Amino acid sequence: MYKLAVRWMIRRNVRALSNGDLDPLLSSYASDAVLVFPGESSWGGRHEGRPAIGEFLRRFVDAGLEGEVHDVVVNGPPWNTRVCVLFSDRAVRDGHIVYENRAMLYARVRWGKIIFQEDFEDTHRVEAFDELLRPAPG
Repeated sequence: MYKLAVRWMIRRNVRALSNGDLDPLLSSYASDAVLVFPGESSWGGRHEGRPAIGEFLRRFVDAGLEGEVHDVVVNGPPWNTRVCVLFSDRAVRDGHIVYENRAMLYARVRWGKIIFQEDFEDTHRVEAFDELLRPAPG
């Protein structure tokens, strides 16, 4: 039952994020959680604590990204749960997909709160999306 609840919560929280509401997902992180995002893009780095993770999620919403969960694997007891999520995201501008990527998210969860998350995805696509988001000179 616990694993089913975790899967349901992740899917619900990602749907909310895709609809512009980051609060359900943000509240699932422990106050001292760490989110690691790979690569040299402006998104990359180690985001420590709920406020920093909130900034990361706010940027996701502000950039017009939409996420979709394809599969969730949950293992372990409530005090030491490991979660893997097969995830994709994309951004649409003027009816055209301008960015899309697939990722595997690995998280460690303790008593329903994410304490650590690391995302694995094509960092070159993220860097290209950075270029798209950069304001035109002038």
